Amino acid sequence: MYSLLLAGLSAFILSFFLTPLLRNLCVRIGCVDRPDQLRKLHTHPIPRVGGVPIFIACVAAWGILFLSPLQGGHLARQALPLAWKLLPSFLLVFATGLCDDLFGLRPWHKFLAEFAAAALACWAGIHATFAGHPLALWWTIPLTVIWLVGCTNAFNLIDGVDGLAAGVGLFATLTTLIAALLQGNYALAIATVPLAGALLGFLRYNFNPATIFLGDSGSLSIGFLLGCYGVIWSQKSATLLGMTAPLMALSIPLLDTGIAIARRLLRGQPIFTGDRGHIHHRLLARGLTPRRVVLLLYAVCGVAATFSLLQSMMRNQYAGLVIVLFCSAAWLGIQHLGYVEFSAAGRLIVPRTFLRVLNAQLRLRTLEDALASAETIDQCWLAVRGASHDFGFQHISMRVNHTLYEESFSTADAPACWTLHVPLTDLEFVQLGHGFESQVEPMVVGSLADLLRRSLLPKLSTLQTRASAPSAPLW
Repeated sequence: MYSLLLAGLSAFILSFFLTPLLRNLCVRIGCVDRPDQLRKLHTHPIPRVGGVPIFIACVAAWGILFLSPLQGGHLARQALPLAWKLLPSFLLVFATGLCDDLFGLRPWHKFLAEFAAAALACWAGIHATFAGHPLALWWTIPLTVIWLVGCTNAFNLIDGVDGLAAGVGLFATLTTLIAALLQGNYALAIATVPLAGALLGFLRYNFNPATIFLGDSGSLSIGFLLGCYGVIWSQKSATLLGMTAPLMALSIPLLDTGIAIARRLLRGQPIFTGDRGHIHHRLLARGLTPRRVVLLLYAVCGVAATFSLLQSMMRNQYAGLVIVLFCSAAWLGIQHLGYVEFSAAGRLIVPRTFLRVLNAQLRLRTLEDALASAETIDQCWLAVRGASHDFGFQHISMRVNHTLYEESFSTADAPACWTLHVPLTDLEFVQLGHGFESQVEPMVVGSLADLLRRSLLPKLSTLQTRASAPSAPLW
């Protein structure tokens, strides 16, 4: 216990005093993050290399603990190899983030370095397990790398409000520390306590209104370390669902990242483009102040930490219940944020909506086949007329080859509320009218217009050529 107190206290003191010194130095030399009124909404330039004092505090605390003559120091020295094994990969992630803070890196540069750091961590013995048993290398290495890279970038994405990423990281670190002590995993406790102390000391200057930002050097490093600690935590789990406890502890950044990727995929946008649709942005849009947003998410982290610790201690039959309750709470929270992308996609998943869209696509395919096999203009008219009735239009007119075809499917005299006009040539067209008596699936209107123009134009040209060609002699 004395070793844990020494490591945590030394990391806190170093971070608490180094952070303002570095902040003032960065202000003097002009190494600051300037507002752009788009995504960077702070009012004045602020240094963004907060990862430097956190890195120094963690490494120095490990070194102090290693040299400590206190009782229990020998136990700490036995546990410290885990921390030193993580140091090369930790250093690579930190250096990558620092280079991005100072010079700016392309996304693929950072991803390449993150995958390399994850590979180093795997080489150092950080392997995902199942129920405490190692998996085959061809399975565990990709799983571990994806987990570490995901956690690394999750904290980078959530770092959008003063004190949010550092505070969420502190909650997750303390949760991991408590779980390590409950499991008797002294090596994990020794590895995590310096990060907790460093984050607590840094948060004094990063909480709203912040005078220094974490930057990529801080957010990437915190996410990477917590990803590694989560794997080590799961290795000592006695339950079949051991990896779910670390996932709950990191649920806010991971959930925010998953939502961001899903939103951008649904919108057809590149997943690496920035936007203002993250969880903290949605809460700000609802009128909450930045400080209230951070405090609310701190409270959510506390609830997630409780679920995480309960899941890690419960037996399998009760652990499943904890997971169900946690997932239900997470789903209600996402629903409350009001993402339009998910509500629209959810309506498509409803069986009735899915069947309507499927039937509309089948009618389009039937119409395309009928037009392709038509040998006369009359047959084209019959195909288009039948399809327009099936789609729910109340009126159709088609003018081709100086002939006007027209028919109404409604007995009411009310005019169409909107009309779809598909020009074929300067004088030829297909026009479909829709009223209030029936419904047309909106998502197929554009496809129908494109199909009519694409199928009728070459067909009419061929039929007109055949009609004007001289008849063959009968002898």
